[in-house]
Amino acid sequence: MPDDSVLERLLRLRQHQHEGRRSPHKPLLALLALGKLVNEGTSALPWSEAESRLAAVIGEFGPATLTAPAQSAAYPFTRLRSDGVWTLDVDVPMDRVGPLREQPVTGRFAPDVEAQLQRSPGLAFEAARMLVASHFPESLWPDVLGAVGLETEQVLGAPDLVTRGEEVRRRSAAWRTELIEAWDRQCAFCGYDGQIAGAPVGLDAAHVRWFAFDGPDELDNGLALCVLHHKLFDRGVLGLDGDHRVLVSGVFTARTGVGKAVYELAGRQLDPRPGTAVPRPEHVDWHRAEVFKGEPLAV
Repeated sequence: MPDDSVLERLLRLRQHQHEGRRSPHKPLLALLALGKLVNEGTSALPWSEAESRLAAVIGEFGPATLTAPAQSAAYPFTRLRSDGVWTLDVDVPMDRVGPLREQPVTGRFAPDVEAQLQRSPGLAFEAARMLVASHFPESLWPDVLGAVGLETEQVLGAPDLVTRGEEVRRRSAAWRTELIEAWDRQCAFCGYDGQIAGAPVGLDAAHVRWFAFDGPDELDNGLALCVLHHKLFDRGVLGLDGDHRVLVSGVFTARTGVGKAVYELAGRQLDPRPGTAVPRPEHVDWHRAEVFKGEPLAV
């Protein structure tokens, strides 16, 4: 099987997104299996291990849900078989946790997929890069890769194959600079404005609707955020309401004064300079539905 076939089959997991809805469950399972393969030489993942590990990464990096953790893990563990890249050593029903617990069940990549990944050095890293870049913003790549047991440097050093099999979407080279300038070179949430020799440092251009989910490189789909608040925004700790006030997730907790400073952002009104475009309602709504965790703190 050529390398292209393995990568294209994994890339097709993107098709399970529907109308902008995030569904990273199968890609996260594939990434866990790639981590096992790289570190242990086999992608074999027993349900006894997957139930906790897969549920944890889905809970951490997936959209907010009321589904029980074990049930969230059972969906991709049983359903990835239909994509032709995954097998189970026991034929159990789709989606049901009980049969997975009643007898030892192990999932792994389909034999042809695993054989090709084992024969082609670097292919597993290319596949991991493709998956993480297709489903998450760049700020979260190291977090996701670390959670599934992959080294960031090895994966991100692989050739860029993210657009293989898809129409190429190119990022705007000017968007980051234009966005940060539009927000007066300061964090839209806290006002941080550090510079080195006149150049902003520790300040990012953050998409509201993620680029990987058709978010445009437009000024009305972005915020200038300090590195900390960018990470919290992409992790669903911070968000916006329809009036462009900052939301803080009720699932976020902190013990120190520095951490508790995040609570103080709740209800803060964005205050851009005149003429700066604020995020469009449809992008704010997407972030609230797909990224923000749980209910916001009351203010």
